[in-house]
Amino acid sequence: MSLRLRLSLTLGAAFALIWALAAAWMLSDLRNQMMFSLDQRLVASARMVAGLLEQLPNVPSKGEGTHFSAEQLNVPGGMACQVSSLRGEILARSHNHPEQALEAEKMGFHDQIIDGAPWRSFTLARGDVRITTADRQIEREALNMSILLAASVPVAVALLGCLCLLWLGIGQGLAPLNRLREALMRRNADSLEPLQLQAFPSELKPLLETQNQLFQRIGKAIERERRLTGDAAHELRSPLTAIKTHLQVARMTEGAARDQSLARAEEGADRLHRTLEQLLLLARVEGSLSFDDGVQCNAEQVARLAIQDASSGDRRRIQLHVPPGCSQAPLQMPSVLAIAALRNLLDNALRHTPDEGPVELSLETTANRVRFQVRDHGPGIADDDLQHLTQRFWRNGGSTGCGLGLAIVQAIVQRCDCVLHFDSRPDGLRVELTMPLQA
Repeated sequence: MSLRLRLSLTLGAAFALIWALAAAWMLSDLRNQMMFSLDQRLVASARMVAGLLEQLPNVPSKGEGTHFSAEQLNVPGGMACQVSSLRGEILARSHNHPEQALEAEKMGFHDQIIDGAPWRSFTLARGDVRITTADRQIEREALNMSILLAASVPVAVALLGCLCLLWLGIGQGLAPLNRLREALMRRNADSLEPLQLQAFPSELKPLLETQNQLFQRIGKAIERERRLTGDAAHELRSPLTAIKTHLQVARMTEGAARDQSLARAEEGADRLHRTLEQLLLLARVEGSLSFDDGVQCNAEQVARLAIQDASSGDRRRIQLHVPPGCSQAPLQMPSVLAIAALRNLLDNALRHTPDEGPVELSLETTANRVRFQVRDHGPGIADDDLQHLTQRFWRNGGSTGCGLGLAIVQAIVQRCDCVLHFDSRPDGLRVELTMPLQA
């Protein structure tokens, strides 16, 4: 069922129900007013006859009544009139029908059956006579039905007209959705530009903005995929070529030269393995994959696990400084990402610190955040190069890394509401990584 038909049926049913209730109320009130008017006509006729009787000298005082025409008594057509004495003797009648006398003992209005037909009568006492006027109920109902029918036809026509206008109005109101659908149908499969629709209703602008945000997220996902493919093709070509070259040399040589070629091929394989792991981790961090494994670690645990996972140089060179009273609250981010970010900082520090030089890792907790500071004792980095540290595959001088470690750290910082700061000094580089803690 289309949205237009569903809205039309729902609103039309509610509209028809309200109109039906209003029409029933109006027709019921109209019927009551009509019956009241007919009753007032009986009263007015009885009073008029009473006034005329005072002017007619030939009305007998007893015995069988004289028959007068309706015109003589000024009685409206379709009505019966009877004049009787207080003892019940009929003194005058407007006509012979009904043949049965009207009941005149009860004053006021009275419903009675005369000649097998229902009548509505009104009796008025004036002096020593009673004047009774009556009309048939069937004639009253016929008149009432004709008036109700005449009043209900315009209501029904107006209701049908309103339903038609409702159908057209809903169709016009849904026109912006049709424009959006047509705009999407006209787009190419590879088109990710935002939709630009003029004069779009404010109620539908969130839908348009959400659609454009979806295009933006899809574009970023495709861009990440392209970057991953390009980075992999660029970075894996060199180690694969080196491995292939060293294996060819090993195949053609013997002794120490062969062992040396195999060792270099193994180093190339290790570098290739590390590059692949870093590329996959970077792709997962920049994507929407979840790293929440249910494991929660505090700052000290994260620091010790990162030291254990450090792969560049001797882990014993890392000096951990944990101040007394360090907060034991768990980190408000996946422990896997916290350990990976800190491990990459330690690997980078070990790689740029001269042999046997120490690398310092210190912790400091303030309020609901923890700050890790990694300090190496290398030559430092020029101020102009600090802005390139988190770029993919950027290397400083003769670095042996793959150029992805700090890029991964930056991606984790952006994903988990962390803060990364570099401070280069002559005695080494200091890197501060601030992570949120749970309350």
